[in-house]
Amino acid sequence: MKKLFVLIAVIGICLPVYFNTRPVSYGPGIMALEAPVQVKLDPSTKVMLGDYSIQELASFDLKAKVLSKKNYRFDRESDLSPTDLALGWGLMSDEQVLQDIRISQSGRFYFWRTKEFPIPKKDIERLSANMHLIPADDAVAQQIRDVREGEIIELSGTLVNVTTPEGWKWKSSLTRKDTGKGACEVILVKHLAPVEVVRPGKDG
Repeated sequence: MKKLFVLIAVIGICLPVYFNTRPVSYGPGIMALEAPVQVKLDPSTKVMLGDYSIQELASFDLKAKVLSKKNYRFDRESDLSPTDLALGWGLMSDEQVLQDIRISQSGRFYFWRTKEFPIPKKDIERLSANMHLIPADDAVAQQIRDVREGEIIELSGTLVNVTTPEGWKWKSSLTRKDTGKGACEVILVKHLAPVEVVRPGKDG
């Protein structure tokens, strides 16, 4: 009987965790139509987070689908940015398109592959990106921790370059057209929240 009580208790703990972290699905259709909006800050501004000097280069706002989420703990960047999100908009927010694309993240990169292109290669590249998220405060850090794969989110903040007194640097991409090393956005996130999506007959 004691073992039964322990099993019930474990199930009671694990079920909420499972339902709060399982991927979200909305079915076919473009869920985030618009491309990210970026506006250059002139002059740029600087803020400090601990020993990190953060130069804010441009405001950055987007609505996008979370294609993948990857947490990091042991690399140099994780002290400042513990989470990367691979995000998609336009056709890359449509699950009918995404079902034919395998997506993964590793080493601060976002990877995709497909046996047969559901959309042109250039559209996959320009309508999705890997983004390094720097939470501006503890509340935003919790919002990032709560993000679920597949969700539609709204994010706002600034694209930044980061330096430290010992000379370490981390630079953001300023375009959605690049690929490979240096193509990721480094974002000081000031707001992040899931977007409620109501689809008839769908339970996210």
